[in-house]
Amino acid sequence: MSLTYKLFGNKKKWLELKLRQAGMDLKADEFIKRTAVATAYLTFGLMIIFFLFFSSLDIFLKIKIIAIGFPIIFLFLFSYMLKLPDVKVLKIEREINKEIVFAGRYLVIEIESGITLFKAMENISANYPKVGKVFDDILAKVDMGTTLEDAMNEAIMNTPAKNMRKFLWQILNSIRTGSNLKHSLDTVINQIVQEQKIAVMEYGRKLNPLAMFYMMIAVIVPSIGITMFIVLSSFMGFQMRLPLLMTIALFLCFVQFMFLSMIKSSRPAVEL
Repeated sequence: MSLTYKLFGNKKKWLELKLRQAGMDLKADEFIKRTAVATAYLTFGLMIIFFLFFSSLDIFLKIKIIAIGFPIIFLFLFSYMLKLPDVKVLKIEREINKEIVFAGRYLVIEIESGITLFKAMENISANYPKVGKVFDDILAKVDMGTTLEDAMNEAIMNTPAKNMRKFLWQILNSIRTGSNLKHSLDTVINQIVQEQKIAVMEYGRKLNPLAMFYMMIAVIVPSIGITMFIVLSSFMGFQMRLPLLMTIALFLCFVQFMFLSMIKSSRPAVEL
């Protein structure tokens, strides 16, 4: 296990930043250790399931499969599960992007009404769950004695959303220079809106080819292919046993899940 820590030593700072952005209260070493243990259990479980389906295999063949398959599956799952912080970071970023325009306009209206920036931040934290959490963390640090500038600098570093970083940077820049905060925020909000419009148009252009590709690969080809395979196997005297059918069914479920995940992940994080 210490060798694993050494291999990730160069990426420790990067991983700790990702963990903070993902809201995971773990050190890099602890996260790697937990991931390795969970991967070992999962790999062991998959091997047991495999041998339950193919219980008729020779004992020596089973030993060879374990010797070769276990390390390969372990490394594949381990590298996949290390991406968990990235997945959470992406989810948080999408949720923040859904609220950022409305929260920004709300902040502009609050400031125009004569409300102080500190009070406006409190109101945002009470009305917008995801964007408000960023402001809530800033206010909590200020209450503990940190200066507003330092708290916002830390929030800019730890927030995973690019639009949120630009939003906070404009507020921080206005505090430092004394420039017009409303004008700066209006500029950033209009820029974010334009970027979201472009993202929606690009999603519309990608959706039709993805839907057609999904119909071909995940619906038409499997249905026709399985039918042809059954017909040919009857002529060739090949018996389609339950483990083979279950393997094909699981593979098709995996393909459909991947396509649906691809379509869902490509949808822009825009709240209309």
